[in-house]
Amino acid sequence: MLDKWIAEATECDFKVALEVRKPKSWLKSVSAFANGVGGKLFFGIDDAGNVVGLANTQSDAEAISRLIKERITPYPNFILDAERKNGKAVIVLTVFAGHTTPYYYKADGVTEAYIRIGNESVVAPDYVQNQLILKGMHQTYDMLISGYDFKDYAFSKLRERYKVWTGNSMEDKLFDSFDIRDRCDKLTNVGALLADDSPIRHSRLFCTRWNGLDKSGGMMDALDSVELSGSLIILLTEGTNFVKRNMKTRWKKTADSRIEMPDYCERAVFEALVNALIHRDYLIFGSEVHIDIYDDRLTITSPGGMADGTRIQERDITNISSTRRNPVLADVFARLGYMERQGSGFRKITESYRAAHNYRAELEPRFYSDGTSFQVTLYNLNYNNVGNEEKVAIEVAIEVAIERLNVTRATIAKIKDVFAAMGSEGIFGRSDIAAITNDSVTAAGNLITKMKEAGVIEAVQGYGKGKYKFIDSLK
Repeated sequence: MLDKWIAEATECDFKVALEVRKPKSWLKSVSAFANGVGGKLFFGIDDAGNVVGLANTQSDAEAISRLIKERITPYPNFILDAERKNGKAVIVLTVFAGHTTPYYYKADGVTEAYIRIGNESVVAPDYVQNQLILKGMHQTYDMLISGYDFKDYAFSKLRERYKVWTGNSMEDKLFDSFDIRDRCDKLTNVGALLADDSPIRHSRLFCTRWNGLDKSGGMMDALDSVELSGSLIILLTEGTNFVKRNMKTRWKKTADSRIEMPDYCERAVFEALVNALIHRDYLIFGSEVHIDIYDDRLTITSPGGMADGTRIQERDITNISSTRRNPVLADVFARLGYMERQGSGFRKITESYRAAHNYRAELEPRFYSDGTSFQVTLYNLNYNNVGNEEKVAIEVAIEVAIERLNVTRATIAKIKDVFAAMGSEGIFGRSDIAAITNDSVTAAGNLITKMKEAGVIEAVQGYGKGKYKFIDSLK
């Protein structure tokens, strides 16, 4: 059991022994774990993970409980367990994520709240303490009432978008339904962020097209730049327009049409920018969302890491539950058709790239976060793509051949889904197709039969019975 905890605990600290005289060395981690996603402290294990054991687990456990009660406020929820490894005793202190944050270390003449950054427990900056205070009050930044009067601001962009999405005019009562104003006609922070002339000045978007692969030349190497302010709807619209005018689109000629291949997938850019504007930390003053376009990539960087304190690069992006830092704002954007409530932006970004004609595995979008920022990197699909021309031509030809098949549109759509997932080089069978199309294995077998009869796939040897690939001779 102990091996399992040590191997799997990503939020943990190892302590060779219990420090009673200077307990801040481990109590700050108790504070950090309670203020974050929880964690474990192992007493009797060194930093290398070697079990050295404790002499008296009973007295140590009593001291741990007493010191937490005396020096951590409010009192966090925790469990103490005794384990044995190779005959040596170890204490495991499990601290649960708290609901009445911040949890302070209060002793030695100081009152400090700690947070976890990597494998260290550090004093929480002021803006993080403000986040923890709001969390403890069961509120978020976007819910708060601002000092601005509703009557002083226009919402033409919001009304326009609502009309486009719903087909109806936005009635004044919807400003209450959207939580844009309170009963005293004061704007909430959501309302202030959506006003045409947003008074929240650090809600801005900086866009730059750099000349080269980095910023080494300074602004002299900026081919295009713009600083955007105003409603988040303006930032989203103008930000995506900036990317569009600073990217090129290649195309491949077919017999009766052409296949367009833009530098960046517009859907991926849109989803990444929505994520940056909606989920950024608006308590970090003096910081903005940035779009930086280089020759080979585009990055969108926003203030604030993951809302739950984890690091995106350590997570499986296909299985991330939606934790919304600004839930009211996210709900408004969902009602305007800009995003889904269940949070599928990461999946849409990767799927749109993988479906691109000029996609290569090394161009997979990348996500990075730390304690203060979140960054999405989208790679230029056409950068240094000369060596990939033949593969692109093959895949375009297969796509055209699929489109011309004498089968139903529903069947064509499923074949396209299979091709988008497997490409021109993927090997697949019935179970693979069933997983892609969400059909039964029998239905997947029928689809294979139709593809064989249409001449777009061929059997392959050496991979087991019933394995196929798309025919690259269609070119």
